[in-house]
Amino acid sequence: MSRLGLALALLSALLVALGLAVGSQGFALDWGGEQAALIVGEIRAPRTLGAWLVGALLGLAGAVAQGLFRNPLADPYLLGAASGAVLGVVATLALLLGAAAPPWLAQTGQVVAAFAGAVAGVLLTLTLARGATHTTRLLLAGVVVGVVLGACSDLITTFEPDVLRGKQAFLLGSTAYIGWSGVAWLAAGVVLALPLAWRLARVLDALTLGDDSARSLGLALPRWRLVLVGVLALATALAVAQAGLVAFVGLVAPHLVRRMVPSAHAPLLLASAATGGVLLLAGDVLARGLIAPEELPVGVLTAVLGGGYLVWLLRRGVR
Repeated sequence: MSRLGLALALLSALLVALGLAVGSQGFALDWGGEQAALIVGEIRAPRTLGAWLVGALLGLAGAVAQGLFRNPLADPYLLGAASGAVLGVVATLALLLGAAAPPWLAQTGQVVAAFAGAVAGVLLTLTLARGATHTTRLLLAGVVVGVVLGACSDLITTFEPDVLRGKQAFLLGSTAYIGWSGVAWLAAGVVLALPLAWRLARVLDALTLGDDSARSLGLALPRWRLVLVGVLALATALAVAQAGLVAFVGLVAPHLVRRMVPSAHAPLLLASAATGGVLLLAGDVLARGLIAPEELPVGVLTAVLGGGYLVWLLRRGVR
């Protein structure tokens, strides 16, 4: 575990340096001059740190989701957070059409709407499932909420097709608009969610034994499941509000570290968060530098790399 932590720390430091060096002209280490210092300090630095923090939140949320549902295919978007965030962004874009709102207000409105929509989606799932007593009912409610809220956002785009571009950008994911205020919110989310998840690691360990065994240990399962869903919702909502729907990071990060850490959830949660940060920051650096001055959507790169990794796992398992 100590070797893995050291490797993740070194990779994070290396990727942060690369993130500060890559811009619209590709990789450049010339940071001299007032303009260059302004670009690095106000654009590249918050984007780089924000990408790592978003990945950390998604990796943590993925590990919590997989432990909560005892399913290695669970991801942070399972309980309606993704569809709720999309609906919030689409509704905000539709309301702002034709309005003379300044750009900063429009961007802030989308961030707030995405966060509120993600939280509302999870709350709607909990309401439909009548709490977090049964994980199967919770999963089914999440699927239903995702379909219904997705249909609502599609209905809005049918009447307001001008919002399709903004919706597509949100679905593909991007860290380009993360500023220092966004970094502060993301850091606060990591500081709040990570210690809370660490405290709940023993609950996740007990859940792996089955509901009957967990109850025999004296755990009030409905209450602790509800707390875990709250951690999952908070981490996911903060991540999607700042970067959109970044694919596969929350699903792949726990898989990458599961074979290298002990079976207990406490080190798995920490390693998944750090791995998620490394994965998304690596994808963001590649998205900025591969075809500079053009930029690829970071969600496309994470989907290709994450999907390729899962296909490799599948083929290895078949063999």
